[in-house]
Amino acid sequence: MTWRYRFIFIFFLFSFGLIIFRLFYWQVVKAQELSVLAEYQYSGIVKMLPNRGEIQTSDNFPIAANKVSYLIFANPKIIKDKKRIINEISPIIDVDKASISAFLSFDKVWVSLKSGIDDKTKKNIEALNFTGIGFEQQSSRFYPEASLAAHLLGFVGKNETGADKGYFGLEGYYDRLLRGKEGYAVQIQDALGRPILSKMSDNSVTVDGSSIKLSIDRSIQFLAEQKLKEGIEMYGASGGMVGIMDPKTGGMLAMASFPTFTPQDYQDYSEDLYKNPFVTNTFEPGSTFKPLVMSGALEEGLVKPDTKCPICGGPVSVGGYDLHTWNDKYYKDTNMIDVIKRSDNTGMVFVAQKLGVDKMIDYLTKFGIGNLTNIDLQGEVAPSLKPKNAWYAVDLATTGFGQGISVTPIGLLDAFSAIANRGKRMEPHVVSQVQSPDGKIAKILPKTVDTPISGKTAKIMTEMLVNAVNNGEASWARLKGYRIAGKTGTASIPVKGHYDPTKTITSFIGFAPANDPKFVMLVILDKPTTSIYGAETAAPVFFDIAKDLLLYYGISPSE
Repeated sequence: MTWRYRFIFIFFLFSFGLIIFRLFYWQVVKAQELSVLAEYQYSGIVKMLPNRGEIQTSDNFPIAANKVSYLIFANPKIIKDKKRIINEISPIIDVDKASISAFLSFDKVWVSLKSGIDDKTKKNIEALNFTGIGFEQQSSRFYPEASLAAHLLGFVGKNETGADKGYFGLEGYYDRLLRGKEGYAVQIQDALGRPILSKMSDNSVTVDGSSIKLSIDRSIQFLAEQKLKEGIEMYGASGGMVGIMDPKTGGMLAMASFPTFTPQDYQDYSEDLYKNPFVTNTFEPGSTFKPLVMSGALEEGLVKPDTKCPICGGPVSVGGYDLHTWNDKYYKDTNMIDVIKRSDNTGMVFVAQKLGVDKMIDYLTKFGIGNLTNIDLQGEVAPSLKPKNAWYAVDLATTGFGQGISVTPIGLLDAFSAIANRGKRMEPHVVSQVQSPDGKIAKILPKTVDTPISGKTAKIMTEMLVNAVNNGEASWARLKGYRIAGKTGTASIPVKGHYDPTKTITSFIGFAPANDPKFVMLVILDKPTTSIYGAETAAPVFFDIAKDLLLYYGISPSE
């Protein structure tokens, strides 16, 4: 029996040695490899998304903020019943089954299924107790005021990689500033695929986006949108715009456009609505352009307020074209004050001819016509002025009364604001300050771009515009007790080489109080059907807004 005991003893020693060897092999020799494998199976590199900076109005109201949401992810390596997960999760998160199936086919430990999941949806999925499904908290863009200032704001969508990106308006223009910097982390997960630990990777720190405060006043923006919508409905217009600026700083107080959209649900609207027409649309301004041309002639001393027009007794023939007044009424030897008051096209032909092509181009350039205003909004355009050698006699003449030349609404508003601001043209802007994540504030200082006219000329032009409001074709709508400077505009719409006499773009531009302006405002109505004239459509909308705006500033009527 001794040999049997010896055999058992030797077998026992061999087995024990084999166990020791295997333990040594796995725990020592293969330790590092196993560690890496374990990490590969239960951890992954995930993005650490920054919080997007908020957008606030001048009165500290957030009109673009963030709300808590969740990203749902999966670990395909530990999911056993993929079919069940696909069938049950698809309707809950509103992602088609084919897409989820594709995600779960990846040989990865972490794949994103959908972002922006709300708390209720998260709880519904958690109740199913799926292995390999987890959630990450994130923030998503939220617009508390729905469609308010939509064209100003733009929206946050996705880029080609699925990351958040700002488009159009402020979200687009300031996207890099608002979005911050992504970080990365190694995320450890439990057996169910739920995150239990995150460790930031070296040299990959998440930096939240900066927040911006606007010159836009929420109350004024709301007022402008409300009154504009009412005006569009009242006068049967297809759309319209209102821009209100502080002429002393260039800060925009409001910018409204209709039709509009809701940034939160931008995908439900036509892409044509995303652009801000106040900075992207061009139009022939009509009579609202006359004060700019008149200001240039006054500055040059070519005319004075009492200068008489020798060609205003009837239609003026220029380059084979007969140019008429808007109402076919003519006043022989009318002066420049009355030319502005009556919006006399023939009188402005006289003024334009006095200026000549060289000085016309010079003054329009100083007023910013033909150039970008550089407002901090995405998509601004600027119709170029014709080169000097391309101007014909009729071009000079019609430019005098705002036809045959194109501007953007922001370009016209900016140019006109120079008259309100004693001759100084400021660079328009929407953002007044930027606050970095560490709390540091950088203010946007007002910037003088040019001084097209002197303070003396601006004062003379202002008085002519006050007279136009009090005694011109829109005097019926004026606000009694206030000195308001302004001008109507009625521009025919060019169609296939000619103008459509039945469709117009009507406008009114002005500022108040005339002696110390708190605002300059442009109102535009597109193709009103009740009347083709600015005095009967855009003007009453202007004064309706101005009335409430003056009261908002605490300015009472003097009579």
